[in-house]
Amino acid sequence: MQQEQHPALAAAAAGPSAYRAYARQWLGENLPQHMRADSLEYRTPTLDECRDWEASIYEAGLAGMTWPKAYGGLGLTLREHLVVNKEIGALAMPESVSSIGKELAGPIIQTVGTEEQKQQFLPRILAMKDYWCQGFSEPDAGSDLARLRTKAVQEGDSWRINGQKIWTSGAAKAHYCLLLTRTGTVEDKHRGLLMFAVPMDTPGIRVVPIKSIDGKESFAEVFFDNVVVPDSARLGAPDEGWNAAIRVLSIERATNRMYRAWRFECELRQLIAACKSDPELSKLLNDGHYQRRIGEVVGEISVLKGLVERTVNQMMDGEQVGARGSLIKLHWSECHQAFESLALSLVSHVTPRSSALAQRARKAFTTAYFYARAETIYAGASEVQLDIISQRIMDLPK
Repeated sequence: MQQEQHPALAAAAAGPSAYRAYARQWLGENLPQHMRADSLEYRTPTLDECRDWEASIYEAGLAGMTWPKAYGGLGLTLREHLVVNKEIGALAMPESVSSIGKELAGPIIQTVGTEEQKQQFLPRILAMKDYWCQGFSEPDAGSDLARLRTKAVQEGDSWRINGQKIWTSGAAKAHYCLLLTRTGTVEDKHRGLLMFAVPMDTPGIRVVPIKSIDGKESFAEVFFDNVVVPDSARLGAPDEGWNAAIRVLSIERATNRMYRAWRFECELRQLIAACKSDPELSKLLNDGHYQRRIGEVVGEISVLKGLVERTVNQMMDGEQVGARGSLIKLHWSECHQAFESLALSLVSHVTPRSSALAQRARKAFTTAYFYARAETIYAGASEVQLDIISQRIMDLPK
């Protein structure tokens, strides 16, 4: 992306309203109809189509807003990031196919990476040239990273890695794995954790896809059998893995995919439009039971918006997110599950005689319902978030 005289920077300099208008106009004019989930022309986009679309978003100055200019970003603030995310959320556009790179690998590399690693990895993440996966969870250490067993042993100027990861999203397409390993024993818990940027074509790496309830194979088991990587693949010091992971995970839970509340609102509009397109479903919208449930969803979305906006203001004032990121993660996951339950309840009334829009809604929201069941598990299970909230915010005993 050519930063000099870039229209996005000019719009941002003119203030939030100008930047919002620029983002809204560009996205509205450039998002293909076949990639809009609320369009009758919609079809599931290919990986290449998603990559090209995200690359064009970046070229337009609507990605990497807070990343330093030296590494391909725009050098703006979280406020500009939120402005763009609101507009992204308002459109029924595909989810990012590079969220791990943009939301986890990138921030961690910026935090603990060397200058050479920053120059090597960060611009390619934004330009959609490299995909990343996240090797954190293990069969016996899902949300409890302190129990992971994947071992890294130093051998001169290299490291030998052995172990297994599970629920690794995007592993089949990834070029790199953000891998969290242990240099000591499991009894060391938080100590001796070390992160690596491991090329996925390294000998000894085996990816075994896992089929989920929706029939997709979006995540996998990843086995590391005597995988040797150079010391230059190490991200941070041997004891820095835990602090880096927790610091970035807390920010992830609070600020990444800020568009969620606005996307949920967009999905609600899609659901209501589908119901209004069909006489029988329209009657349900006038039913007191469904009106109450819709009202509850609207209220929860408003709360989520408030949490996100308040967090941005606090971070702009120099406050640390810390455990408060768990409040947002807990709320958005529970909120979206409640919405998808409502949506499934409504679209279950669709029949072969229903409108074309209603037929599409039934398929889309049934799939979304199944996917949403995992939202209270990934990025930290609800039980883990509740423990964090009770112990670190409310100071309750363990």
